[in-house]
Amino acid sequence: MKSKVIGYTTGVFDLFHIGHLNILKRAKEKCDYLIVGVSTDELVRSYKKKKPVIPFDERVEIVKAIKYVDKVVAQEHRDKIRAYEEIEFNIMFVGSDWKGSELFNLVEEHMNVNGDQVEYLPYTQNVSSSMLTEVLRKLYEE
Repeated sequence: MKSKVIGYTTGVFDLFHIGHLNILKRAKEKCDYLIVGVSTDELVRSYKKKKPVIPFDERVEIVKAIKYVDKVVAQEHRDKIRAYEEIEFNIMFVGSDWKGSELFNLVEEHMNVNGDQVEYLPYTQNVSSSMLTEVLRKLYEE
């Protein structure tokens, strides 16, 4: 009997857009149960040096409402190996733009020891929350 495949992905999910939806849909197609880590405001400030447009609690509610998502957890740190050990998923979904990075090479090695894996999903070109924020800023200034 095949065991349940538990997937995990993370994101800020600020100004939710089609790229976010694509990642969640593609991830759910490859697992039985999808857990999504939504970055806290504090975490985003610590590494992006900016505050999300949409507050954490509202971003969580948006992601919870997506039919592909089974569970939402707070992402309070960026340590993917620690998250793997804490949450106990079988497959981590990451945008293809991270493939070959030192960070994810280490995560892959760690997960592969247990027969688990990192899967890289296609990055949606020409859309990002940063890009949308800039467009909104320009419209506001006009």
